[in-house]
Amino acid sequence: QLAEATFSHDWSGCDPERCALPVDSDDEIGMSAAAFNSLIRTLARSHVVGDATRDFSAVLSREFELEGLGDAALEGLLRHTGAEAGAILVARDEGMEALASHGLRGIDGLAASDHVRRVLRVDRTELLHVDAPDVIVDSLLVGQAAREILVAPVTFKSVPLGAIVLATPGEFGRDAVRLLEQLRADLGLAVNNALAHDRLERLAAVDPLTDAYNRRFGLARLREEYSRAVRAENPLGILMLDLDHFKTVNDTYGHLVGDRVLRAVAGACRRVVREGDVLIRYGGEEFLVLLPGAGAADVKQVGERIRRAVAETFVEDGDLRVGVTVSLGGTTFREDAESADSLIAEADRALYEAKVSGRDRLVLA
Repeated sequence: QLAEATFSHDWSGCDPERCALPVDSDDEIGMSAAAFNSLIRTLARSHVVGDATRDFSAVLSREFELEGLGDAALEGLLRHTGAEAGAILVARDEGMEALASHGLRGIDGLAASDHVRRVLRVDRTELLHVDAPDVIVDSLLVGQAAREILVAPVTFKSVPLGAIVLATPGEFGRDAVRLLEQLRADLGLAVNNALAHDRLERLAAVDPLTDAYNRRFGLARLREEYSRAVRAENPLGILMLDLDHFKTVNDTYGHLVGDRVLRAVAGACRRVVREGDVLIRYGGEEFLVLLPGAGAADVKQVGERIRRAVAETFVEDGDLRVGVTVSLGGTTFREDAESADSLIAEADRALYEAKVSGRDRLVLA
């Protein structure tokens, strides 16, 4: 059986129980049989680790998006280590956040844990026994207390990318730490690739000057929201805004100051729009704001907030304070709307009315 498994790579028929030799004496033959059985057990454990590593790598190779990768990786880590709860943390610009979690309470506090910070510093997996005097953790699983916790860094070329936290109300298997050391290396490579993919997608979608979405991505998003509004008969609002006398700003103070003014206006808009609203740099000094679920009253309220916020925003240029105002045109989705482009056309006509009637105002179509 051992020879057959060696050449077929199918070890299912040669586990320690089936291939073990009887040890019925204390002599040299008995000692040899015991040594052989120990070797079989070690081989069996190595095949478990190898199978787990190959399975985990295959799962990771199918995921390119960071969120999908987190869910798939955590499911694999729980399955292969025998943990009943866990989380994967990943470093973002805003700090460490949970990419995926299952069965743990107090996820928001994990990133600030001393144990997580330590494993990131030393780049080594640690097995924590909750009843040890130097272990201070919120060790609650959903419905029961954890007895052991595995904390491992996620790194790529020694650069910390995140952390793995796994917990069990019992005890981890004897090979759990060594297995996690293997799996975290694969996860580090996958997370690095997913973060790079995420950055490339963001670069492709975002205007580099204002950090608003660019026109190509923004119009694609508008069509998605328009289709959703048509299918679900949900409200949808649009605001188009244009900086008043922006050419004068460029001519008077130069294009570098003009760029700073554009960034400041975009920042002011982001501060006052609702969560879920989408800011788009439509072109030059024109911006578009998509307001999913917004009726006419919502469009008016958000538009006025934007108008006031921009009027109160200034850019310092030496001893001068450079400020601008904006004119806004707004509209909402109606049943007679022919397309997403027709909504833009309506908002554009309303914007024109705001311009010719004095600027620094909002007109609704």
